[in-house]
Amino acid sequence: MKRGITILAVVTSIMLCLALYFALAQPDWPLGTPTERTMGYVQRIFYYHVPSAWTAFLLFFINLGASIVYLARRSPKADIVALVSAEVGVVFCTVVLVTGPIWARPVWGIWWDADDIRLQSTLIMWLIYISYLILRRVSTSSLTAVVAAVVAILGALLVPFVFFSIWFYRTQHPSPVIAHGGSLDPHMAFVLLFNWAAFLCLAGLVCWTRYRLEIAKRQVEEAQALESLMETSP
Repeated sequence: MKRGITILAVVTSIMLCLALYFALAQPDWPLGTPTERTMGYVQRIFYYHVPSAWTAFLLFFINLGASIVYLARRSPKADIVALVSAEVGVVFCTVVLVTGPIWARPVWGIWWDADDIRLQSTLIMWLIYISYLILRRVSTSSLTAVVAAVVAILGALLVPFVFFSIWFYRTQHPSPVIAHGGSLDPHMAFVLLFNWAAFLCLAGLVCWTRYRLEIAKRQVEEAQALESLMETSP
């Protein structure tokens, strides 16, 4: 298992370096990426903003699946998967909320549009999962994992709404570039998907490492609880 993590770490590092080059490479560089005509160079944050959102969505759906499994079987491993996927998903969602305004300021002329349905729904989704993590952190009740699983299921219901909001509502966000009649330069599409693959490797590496740490933490806590019980027993 340790060798597997090492291999994934090396692959992830290489892919992230290539992803950075592809995202920033000028058209006259080797394998350079075309610059968008209207927005210019600032559009290149697109290669980080969108893959971060897709990765967060995927992790939140993993959190949903693991939460359902936990409610059905009370599986500790499913509970750990739910926790870890939510933690890493919140990190990627935070990247989305940070890169979005950086992109919006030079393009829209404002940092944040309070009337944009995708912006508001994304922020609400992020707050729900932040609440989920706070609940997991501060509550000591035996029902914490159960309540958190219910919160996770409710939070996951917002993910499709966030994704499809620009299909059905007028927003500042541009129309989809890949689906729903959108179009994207083939090289731009390659860089976008390559960055997403790199982010998925990074998410997988962090989740794997965090999963092992959480298992070790719970084993230590169980051993300490057992030792304390033995010391207090007559």
